[in-house]
Amino acid sequence: MGTCNSKELKRSKKMAYHKVNADQRPQGPSQYLDSDDLQATALELEWDMEKELEEPGFDHFRLDGTAQHHLGISQNTDLDLEPIQPSASPKGRFQRLQEDPDYVSHYTRPAPKSNRCNSCQILKVFCTVLTLFIFGIVVGYYAHTQCPPSPATAEPNDPHPYGEVLKEIKAENIQQIFRDLTQLPRKEDTDIAMQLLVHWTSRGLEDVQLVNYSVLLDVPGSSSNTVTLKKSGECFYPSGLQCNTDTKNPRSQDLLYSYAAYSAKGTLEAELVDVQYGTVEDLVQIRVITNVANKIALLKLGQSPLLYKLSLLEEAGFGGVLLYIDPCDLPKTQNLSDKAFMVSLNNGGDPSTPGYPSIDGSYRQKRSNLTRLLVQPISAMLVKKLTSLPEEHGSNDRCVPLQLTTTEKTVITLNVQTVTTYKTISNVIGYLKGSALPDRYVIVGSHHNSLYSSSGHGWAQSTAIITAFIQALMIKVKKGWRPDRTIIFCSWGGTSFGNIGSYEWAEELKNVLQRNVVAYVSLHNPVRGNSTLYPVASPSLQELAAESQSFNCLGKAKCPASNVSSVQMQGDADYFINHLGIPTVQFSYEDIKTLEGPGFLSEALFPAHTPVTEEIDPSFSLHEIIAKLTGEVTLQIANEPVLPFNALDIALEVQNSLKGGQLDTHQLLAMASSLRDSAELFQSDEMRPANDPKERAPIRVRMLNDVLQSLEKNFLVQQAPPGFYRNILYRLDERTSQFSVLLEALAHCELHQSNETLQAALSKVLNSINSAQVYFKAGLDVFETALVGKK
Repeated sequence: MGTCNSKELKRSKKMAYHKVNADQRPQGPSQYLDSDDLQATALELEWDMEKELEEPGFDHFRLDGTAQHHLGISQNTDLDLEPIQPSASPKGRFQRLQEDPDYVSHYTRPAPKSNRCNSCQILKVFCTVLTLFIFGIVVGYYAHTQCPPSPATAEPNDPHPYGEVLKEIKAENIQQIFRDLTQLPRKEDTDIAMQLLVHWTSRGLEDVQLVNYSVLLDVPGSSSNTVTLKKSGECFYPSGLQCNTDTKNPRSQDLLYSYAAYSAKGTLEAELVDVQYGTVEDLVQIRVITNVANKIALLKLGQSPLLYKLSLLEEAGFGGVLLYIDPCDLPKTQNLSDKAFMVSLNNGGDPSTPGYPSIDGSYRQKRSNLTRLLVQPISAMLVKKLTSLPEEHGSNDRCVPLQLTTTEKTVITLNVQTVTTYKTISNVIGYLKGSALPDRYVIVGSHHNSLYSSSGHGWAQSTAIITAFIQALMIKVKKGWRPDRTIIFCSWGGTSFGNIGSYEWAEELKNVLQRNVVAYVSLHNPVRGNSTLYPVASPSLQELAAESQSFNCLGKAKCPASNVSSVQMQGDADYFINHLGIPTVQFSYEDIKTLEGPGFLSEALFPAHTPVTEEIDPSFSLHEIIAKLTGEVTLQIANEPVLPFNALDIALEVQNSLKGGQLDTHQLLAMASSLRDSAELFQSDEMRPANDPKERAPIRVRMLNDVLQSLEKNFLVQQAPPGFYRNILYRLDERTSQFSVLLEALAHCELHQSNETLQAALSKVLNSINSAQVYFKAGLDVFETALVGKK
């Protein structure tokens, strides 16, 4: 949290150099280097000097506790348990993080000799000669300063194109693009994608491609699914309307698109059992009261991923699920009590080609449903009818959560009839080739209108923003400028069915993307409210996200809060986070009530028939802010010589995720302390010297960036519970600070009275931390070996 300074940060650095004695460096090959090619490259480095930053006020940027607390391995039982905050300094990733001469690291390197301003000594000799001619001036000169800075050491301002590009992003342009998109006739996914290709090409983007995949979709049948009360015989559509209501009107699409994609199909007559949010505690209490075999669960969306809750219900023996959102969990401005919605039960990609791309010749598995449960989303209004609650449930001042209150059993007949079919979904992929590092990619991703034609205008928001960014960027490109790294603009199809377009494209190009992509910038439904800016970023990008907010609010009376979280996010970033381990950042505007309520409500896709977007942000000023934040982050990642990733913040996130839990995590904390120790040394001794543009060795910078680019890959676990991220650095929501896989394992223990799952989860976390620790050491040894080879 904090406010921005109205003045720009000054970047004047005074550098001093000294020769490094070869016999101070460790000799011989490193145990972490197995590649002869890597060592051969390292031996060619022209780097034999270390630099010391002498910057006034340097201690101001030191992380809390780094000078006072020394973290070691397991022999030190007094681990640092003070609250840890990520680095907030604009140049925190280049700081020397430990200035205490007594600091002890179990991975040590020789300390550089002190440099006592050699340039001053030379200047004194020069001034002695000058005293023969200008004695008075020399006396005055020494009276004011002992060691004047050399003008030659001043670093010139490096003019970046960011400001010029961002000025071209204007609210009125985004609004016009948005209106053009929403006026397009309702067509197939490929038709919308083709129109978008024309939009991007007309704005100057040179290489734009349409990439098609034939995938298995679960779509509505000719008639709506229904719920029938056995006692009265009343039949209801998911919205709560009675089945005999005339549905031959424009709103009939709502009835068809109120379903769970990839649910089991069929009819089930069974008793309705209220499981509330379907947590482990809820299920433990219910199993004591009743036998749930083949019954239908009345389940609230929220608090944890839907796929996880459905897996628990399926394991418990339920046969069906009625899914709804409690009105008390929504902002008062959203009156959705009479609307059902769509959800997807697909964990990602084409269900018929799990783990591999849907290209010609691929084997197609027959997977018409992804669960044995009959799942049907319904409106809150229908819940009230099924539970015999009055329509006006609760008072104006206090919302009363919905729950079954009848003493007698409620038996219903659930009818789910959807159809699986192969259809074509399209991705639009545009390339802006980099000038210096064309083989390193920054991906900016949005999504366009999919086959779920009643999904409202959320897709048009993200598409309008990414198109406006392209338009502003190409104005600068036409003047001869290019980013250093390649920027890839992606608009994904099939997002509402389980991020199918992004999964298929990434699965097809997996090996290339794993090696070349440095970051993913997400634009998934960027304006969902208008009360608060909500940035989400992986740990290594949290500092950059906070800096970007500061950059965009300079000159304003008050800056937005810069609290950046690492929590699970919806949308097409999923594959890049969970399968490629790529650092990701996303900015969005939310309703504060939504953030305060249970998480994962955004899994529901409500139909929209009014221009909700223009009601939330009529001037499109919020869209402009999101576009500029996205543009600022993208341009920094694409242009900074050293990737603006904070290695230490990953270690801090790991430590924070192990504190305050119910587990005995002493061994994990010891490993995390060792990880932090190596991260501090790496960030201080390897990243900081690369901050001097005059002494950057291109090969060294490339090696450094390769290390930074792959840091988060160490935290991918092989398997995670359904709906949970495989990248364990991301928490479930704002309310949980511990590793999600450990929290789930504890709950699983309670449900099954077994420690096997818990021990497996602990092992996953331990191995991930150890893998990152080894990776940091290997990175350090690369540079050590390079220096030894040079000598």
